Amino acid sequence: MQQQPTILHVDDDKSMLRLVNKLLSGFGYDVVSVQDPTTALDALAASNARLVILDIDMPEIDGLTLLEQIKAYDGGVLVIMLSGVVTMMTALDAMRNGAEACVFKPINDLQPLQTAIEAAFRKIESWQDAIVELEQRRSTELTAV
Repeated sequence: MQQQPTILHVDDDKSMLRLVNKLLSGFGYDVVSVQDPTTALDALAASNARLVILDIDMPEIDGLTLLEQIKAYDGGVLVIMLSGVVTMMTALDAMRNGAEACVFKPINDLQPLQTAIEAAFRKIESWQDAIVELEQRRSTELTAV
């Protein structure tokens, strides 16, 4: 049996955490919800999630700063920004700092979020396949020597 992909969701709004958790769990994802952004990096390490959904406007650590911290911790972790307080500049800053996508609250239509998540997991799978292929090539080369 294949393990469900894990998504870390960071948002200071408890009702948004519950809503997204319920929706994404229904799509077959294992969702780790974090309300305190100061604990997000610890939760990321503990959950081994490869995808983070991140609010922008949060107390103590805003989403753009947390995005930078996540990318510094592990550049291979993909991040989707999910926020209701977004300007064009904020969205551009998020993309420049490595966000895969920006999805806007309120979530009246799940399709943009679902599409962004599916694209992110395809990208993760592609990278994992490339790493496996590289390891197989190295193993073959070592055996041939």
